[in-house]
Amino acid sequence: MPRTRIHNMNISLDGYAAGEFVTFDAPIGGAERLFDRFDGRVIHGVDRVDAPVTLDRALTSLWSQGIGAEIMGRRKFGPQTGDWPDDGWRGWWGDEPPFQTPVFVMSHHPHPSIDFPNGTSFHFVDAPPREVLRMAQEAANGHDIRIGGGPSTVRQFLQADLIDFMHLVIVPITLGRGISLWEGLDGIEDRFTVETVASPSGLIHQLWNKNRHD
Repeated sequence: MPRTRIHNMNISLDGYAAGEFVTFDAPIGGAERLFDRFDGRVIHGVDRVDAPVTLDRALTSLWSQGIGAEIMGRRKFGPQTGDWPDDGWRGWWGDEPPFQTPVFVMSHHPHPSIDFPNGTSFHFVDAPPREVLRMAQEAANGHDIRIGGGPSTVRQFLQADLIDFMHLVIVPITLGRGISLWEGLDGIEDRFTVETVASPSGLIHQLWNKNRHD
């Protein structure tokens, strides 16, 4: 059965996974230090980069394996708020977004779909998590679904008990403020078996697999 997965979710020691604001000049909204050690070149496989195969790179490369569609929140797609302006915005990623699958952007405001030659397509949907997940599963052709973030979107799917696997990357910094991953999720760890491995880089990787009772 296809799974719903979270990958490369960077989080500070004090539980923040994004900044409090997003602008064109600050897409991570004051939490840029979370990504100082992130090697995004390997998201499609360590064999595509002329670099050592480290623990961090190997786990980062799981991002694309077996994924048929992604779900993301509006703030991950762009900094605009309210009705979408007619500004030609097509996301942060230029003409070759890395997803190469259908992507469902959760937004309360309608927007036409956007298609790219590399197989990425953005579809803007106003629906609760379970319904958006159903749409993504239909588009994924039997493959897994990735919940791409940000943390507010991830929280919604965790609260709805829709996550099968989560890869957290604990970065050895404190931010003091931002968007918390854990707000309103007391006891969430009881639903999962959690494995932890420390990297020589100082990053701590946690692999959360949902407990199965059947």
